[in-house]
Amino acid sequence: MDLEFKKEFIEKYTKLTNFIEYEAAINRSARKSIRVNILKVSIGKIKKSLLQQWNLERIPWIKEGFWIDGFRTDIGNTYEHQLGYIYVQEAASMLPPIILSPKKTDVVLDATASPGSKTTQIAAMMKNEGLIIANDVSYYRMLPLAHNLQRCGVSNTITTVMDAKKINMEFDKILLDAPCTGIGIIMGNTQNSRHILKTYSLHLIKTMAGIQKRLILNLYHNLKSKGTLVYSTCSLEPEEDEEVIQFLLDETDAKLEKISVNIKSEINLDYGNYSSELKKCIKLWPQVYHTEGFFIAKIKKP
Repeated sequence: MDLEFKKEFIEKYTKLTNFIEYEAAINRSARKSIRVNILKVSIGKIKKSLLQQWNLERIPWIKEGFWIDGFRTDIGNTYEHQLGYIYVQEAASMLPPIILSPKKTDVVLDATASPGSKTTQIAAMMKNEGLIIANDVSYYRMLPLAHNLQRCGVSNTITTVMDAKKINMEFDKILLDAPCTGIGIIMGNTQNSRHILKTYSLHLIKTMAGIQKRLILNLYHNLKSKGTLVYSTCSLEPEEDEEVIQFLLDETDAKLEKISVNIKSEINLDYGNYSSELKKCIKLWPQVYHTEGFFIAKIKKP
């Protein structure tokens, strides 16, 4: 059975993209992917181990990432996962840390870090050096974050619990993987997909956009001069993506930097009064690489 869409959803997404291709893509099940945790194991060792039971296909934008399929579907039950050698992570979700490009000497903030997929990826990129502040808004969300940091052998990270709109500290790099409506994660006729489509409303979108604007504005002010802020969402809504970045450009001296990763992108400049500068962002649609939908902007502070 195919997913059911509200009339306003169809009308809007027909304006944003090729709806026929988009609908066909999100009615398929999500493609499972993993990231090799190079803090604990080499890529070659994991490939040799997993190829006995799974087929692996390299994800083009990350050498540690692989799409995985086979007769077994329980990759989370393997010893490789339990020991933290791999992290089951959506392919598009691996992009923001790559674009952030943290260095071993950086002080990095992961502003909304739980459950830790991007935090552990950043730690691996930094080779467990430098400092990461992994923050989230509630103690409840600390549980999976702390578990994954421990499982993956991360030792350069401090966890904090607070509203990221109130953070006041200088950072070299900031990742804001913002809370959002989650439209981009609609993949397959699952309970989660049906819930997102059922609760879809302009009111919810505008509410989330308001939160995102307050978050990005505060975090930008916490960025050191010449620092980098990467903003990402798993939403495809212009109000949560292009509009938030346009707001930051209008309110501050922020500059967008072109993202060098070679990816097919479809930014919705015509939806609103958006600057052509937003072409430097990435909007990844599910029909292109059969991934979740994702939006990413790379922001520099003069």
